[in-house]
Amino acid sequence: MAQTLSLRPNPDVAVPRTAMVMAAGLGKRMRPLTATRPKPLVEVAGKPLIDHVFDRLRAAGVERAVVNVHYLADVMEAHLTHRVKGIEIVVSDERDALLETGGGLARARPLLGDDPILCVNSDNLWIDGPVDAIVQLAQLWDAGRMDALLLMVPLARAHGHGGLGDFHLGSDGRILRRRAAGRLAPFVYTGVQILNPAIIADHPEGAFSTNFFWQRAIAAGRAFGTAHEGLWFDVGTPAAIAVTEAMLADG
Repeated sequence: MAQTLSLRPNPDVAVPRTAMVMAAGLGKRMRPLTATRPKPLVEVAGKPLIDHVFDRLRAAGVERAVVNVHYLADVMEAHLTHRVKGIEIVVSDERDALLETGGGLARARPLLGDDPILCVNSDNLWIDGPVDAIVQLAQLWDAGRMDALLLMVPLARAHGHGGLGDFHLGSDGRILRRRAAGRLAPFVYTGVQILNPAIIADHPEGAFSTNFFWQRAIAAGRAFGTAHEGLWFDVGTPAAIAVTEAMLADG
């Protein structure tokens, strides 16, 4: 029987220099707030959602962010140019077609380099626990064993999330998808992950989900996860904003 290996942090591993920030979605569930602005520019607790993400990236030491744009792309680009400081911004232009998360990664691949890629959704909000969540991911990353390492939160602590959970997490850190429709899975994907850039290959053309890459990694036994120890909020609707802000105000 193969030896079971658990995830062990390596403090000598650096945080990825470059992050992919996913910001091209239509934000349909956030209407009417997204009628005149992209969802990542909807304000929560005094600042746009995407600015909360940049705060986390800067705190972790990320130096460069590739941001994909589609819906109201000019508005997003103006914000990135005039409001985002302290981090180099490169735009991946998807004005011609919405490519979803996997297609967005494929379009941006030439801009991302060949080192492990930190990939972050721009429409979720998290607060670090005892350790910086991005640093936590980086220190657990093992290129020899992994193609994907997902930051996940227990379903019971996925504030504002209305789903049934996304993944099961094994004792060795490997992940499996929710087993059947209508059944619960104990962990929710937070929208933060590290990917091996080599996995972004031999993919469909046009729009497709990151699930395509995850399924490949799961089948190869190279998809892993770790639990977030801080707070996480799914800010997917206007009603969720007030709930999130109230919880943040309460500490």
